[in-house]
Amino acid sequence: MIEIKPITQSNEQALNLPNEPFPLLGRMQVSRSDDQWHYQIVAARKNDQQTFPDENYQLAEVNQNGFALGAFTADVCVGLAIFADHWNQYLYLDDLKVKRSYRRQGISRQMLQAAKNIARTRGYRGIYTIGQDNNLNACQFYLATGFVIGGFNSRDYQGTSQEGKSDIYFYWDF
Repeated sequence: MIEIKPITQSNEQALNLPNEPFPLLGRMQVSRSDDQWHYQIVAARKNDQQTFPDENYQLAEVNQNGFALGAFTADVCVGLAIFADHWNQYLYLDDLKVKRSYRRQGISRQMLQAAKNIARTRGYRGIYTIGQDNNLNACQFYLATGFVIGGFNSRDYQGTSQEGKSDIYFYWDF
């Protein structure tokens, strides 16, 4: 049984949930024509994986900027979602992760549903997030959850170790 609850002082150790590898199955290539966003999936040539660097979330800072939700089973954190308030009437999903052994069990959807309720009480019209185009599972998850593509940025990673990647902006209207 999974319980979604806010991260507070009593369970703030959940903010230390480490990032785990995710497969690099391909890329989502985004284009725009006739005022519509389109995408196609390009399969990877080889199987590879990536792990994002671990964050160092501090509860006071998270709460100052927004809030965090954790997914718990038997008081063990198996999922974490970090949200930040934003000026554009969309709550920003800054981070969403689930322990590898608990993925594909609906935990991310449960955290998003809980966040939706909080966002509504705060007057937001939806949630938005950014996914790297090579994090295909995440991009497809957002689309399957009801998000739509709302933007694309091919320049964020120029001159960095991640050059060649792009960001896709996803929006979920309530």
